[in-house]
Amino acid sequence: MYDTINHLIFGWYPYVCLTVFLVGSWFRFDREQYTWRTGSSQLLRRRQMMWGSNLFHIGILIIFFGHVIGLLTPIWVFDALGIGHGFKQIMAIIVGGLAGLACLVGIALLTHRRLFDDRIRKTSSFADIAVLLLLFAQLLLGLATIPVSMGHLDGHEMVRFMTWAQGIFTVKPDVWQVVADAHPIFKAHLFLGMTIFLVFPFTRLVHVWSAPIWYLGRRGYQVVRSNGARKGTPTGRYPIHPAE
Repeated sequence: MYDTINHLIFGWYPYVCLTVFLVGSWFRFDREQYTWRTGSSQLLRRRQMMWGSNLFHIGILIIFFGHVIGLLTPIWVFDALGIGHGFKQIMAIIVGGLAGLACLVGIALLTHRRLFDDRIRKTSSFADIAVLLLLFAQLLLGLATIPVSMGHLDGHEMVRFMTWAQGIFTVKPDVWQVVADAHPIFKAHLFLGMTIFLVFPFTRLVHVWSAPIWYLGRRGYQVVRSNGARKGTPTGRYPIHPAE
């Protein structure tokens, strides 16, 4: 039974999540383009949103690209560059830890804002709140892996997860066995990470596909008018931002 559960979660579940992630994203873009947005509420609690959004996005980008490069780069590439597994493990702990803390502070601000501001909460969907809580839990799990990783500074655990991730993408049927006896905190982190890919197409996270990098240098403004204001008499000018 133990092997069966591991086989299902780390052998089959990744393909279910990736299939839903890709097909679901394409279907939503093709059929529901008007829902392809972040659902901005930036005019409410603007300062808290700006701090939270910036810390969250900076942290999550570092974490995401760190995971992609760290897990999917073939091991022989690091060996050829003379980068030892132990050194890679230590860098992952330091960089990932700092980025994780920044991201955690950011998402804590965003979650507090969304749950405890009546106006924002009333305009939030179940998916809006659920995805924030999922990301919050995943960050906590990720940070919780650091003390465990400190006991494996030889990089053995890092190689184990690299082998698993690359085996999934190269469709190796028995690669689930590599992580079957991993520490439970790592397995929980992997499972929740895959689950986020599973729910991705049904949440505001789809805006990631749009990659609005150009927003960083944008100087445009959004004109906001009060009810009943005449055309051409704006009551406020607010910089447009890829807000949470």
